[in-house]
This record gives sequence, C-alpha cells and structure tokens, in this order.
Amino acid sequence: MNNQEKEFIEKFKTYLSVEKNFSDHTGTAYCSDIVAFMLWLEGSDCTKADFDKLREYLHFIQRFDYKKTTIARKIASIRTFYKFLFREKYIETNPAVSLSAPKRPKSLPKFLTPEEIEQILNNIKIDTPSGFRNRVIIELLWATGMRVSELSNLNFGDLNLEENEIRVFGKGAKERIVLISDRAKNYLIQYINTARKLIAPDYIKNEPDENSPLFINNTGFRLQNQTIRNAINDVVSKIELPKKVTPHVFRHSFATKLIENGADLRVVQELLGHAGISNTQIYTHVSMKHMQEVYDSAHPHS
Repeated sequence: MNNQEKEFIEKFKTYLSVEKNFSDHTGTAYCSDIVAFMLWLEGSDCTKADFDKLREYLHFIQRFDYKKTTIARKIASIRTFYKFLFREKYIETNPAVSLSAPKRPKSLPKFLTPEEIEQILNNIKIDTPSGFRNRVIIELLWATGMRVSELSNLNFGDLNLEENEIRVFGKGAKERIVLISDRAKNYLIQYINTARKLIAPDYIKNEPDENSPLFINNTGFRLQNQTIRNAINDVVSKIELPKKVTPHVFRHSFATKLIENGADLRVVQELLGHAGISNTQIYTHVSMKHMQEVYDSAHPHS
C-alpha cells in the first residue's frame, strides 16, 4: 500500500468512529475489508475505480467460501468507504451508489425457556464473591434484555434502583432506560453491599463514585465481555444443557417472553434499544412458532 492509501485508511477509521459511531470491532472489520480491496487493486488508484471495477471485485470474492453475512459486510464496507471519499471530495462521483448486497438469510433467534434459565441460575455457585457476581449478571441479562457490552459498561451513576431503572448506553452511544425486576434489584443490592467489596479487596480501597464500574474483576478493573461469556459457558457445560447459550440468548429470551405475554411491540423495541421496529418484529415470528407448537401438541385434531 502506498502513502495515499494508508492515509485514506487512517482517515476512514476516524470517520467510522467519530461520524458513524461504529464500535471498534466494526471499524476494524471495515478497514480490514478496504485494505483487502486495495491489495486486490494491485497498485491501481482506488479513487479511479468505477462501478464495473467494483463489480469485478465482488465477483472475485464470490470465489471464496464466505458466508452471506460476510459478503454483505464487505459490500457495506466498500459502499461506506466510497461514500467517505465522495464526502471528503477525493472523488467527483460515487461509483458504489448502486452496489447492492445479497439478501441476508433470516433466521429465528435462539432463546431459552424460563425453566431453562432458572436451571442455569440455580446451578451457579454463589458461595464466592465472583460466583455471586456472576449470578447477578445473568439475573440482569434475563431481567433487562441488555447486550453484554451494555452490561459490562455500567457505572454506579447509571443506577436508579429506587425506581427499578438502569440507564444504558447502546449502539452509537444511544441512551435508553431499562427496567429491572424486584428480584434482580435485590440481588444487585446484595452484590453492591457485600460481594463487590470482596472481589478485589487488595485493589478497591475507596467507596465507588458515579463513574466507578459496577462489575469488576479480581484486580479491580471493569469486567470484560469475554469473562461474562466464560462464566455462562462454565455453568451451561456443567448442567449439560442441550443448547448453545451466549449472553445474547438471554436478550432473545427476554424479548420472546415479553411478546408471548402480550407486550406491545413498540415497548419491546424501546427496551431493547432497536433503531427500527423491523429488528423487533422477528420476535413475533418466534412467538407464532411457539404458539404453533403448543397448538400442534394440544389440539385434538392437529
């Protein structure tokens, strides 16, 4: 890559972070896609590429065994990159305007039944401070539908436990309020008053302020997403639950249960922090599937 291309990548990375509010993970993936595209150009100026050249590249990557979701992301990366170049006046016309992505296959989200979730919760060993913390984390994932990143980023200043509310910063730093059950709140209060102080006693000396992380590891730093995933994997493997369980499965389970119990779709959208209602509507399909299964098993003429 020449100096101009390197400069483009650096500025594009900043654009994704500052202007588009993309996460570090997504920004890195997009930049990696553009680097691969530039390498494919083999020295040709990316600002001179036309629509036919971009289509040629798409035909090239079709040779590889990429998932449709990966292909779609690579196309989105190129579209966003050329939109950036056009906006910054590096190009006079945008060759990627008409570039279309393949339709992503729709799959129903995996979810757990309330009985399966209780089985997981009841098999978490809470006789250690970190074990109790893990119980509280899963209680909150199930009670609120938060993303794991939203939960790990919680600070004390985000809590309004008197009103059973927690402030959450979702994708693009979009702020919303989620509600928690009395049971989850009571576990959280116990964690704050007892277990949290014992997780890292050699590192945590002062009382937390509003900017202190709610969930910490044994060195007093903010708990990372992977640690939460590992804790879930550990308990699920021990009880041999025949389902793959991730933090996001609790989010799906939360939304599915609300829909099954008659919650308004707009309310569920707000609680989940979905930008559009179409992202929430998939849970109505899950609910209909569940109703069909109940009907088939219970109706005498099914």
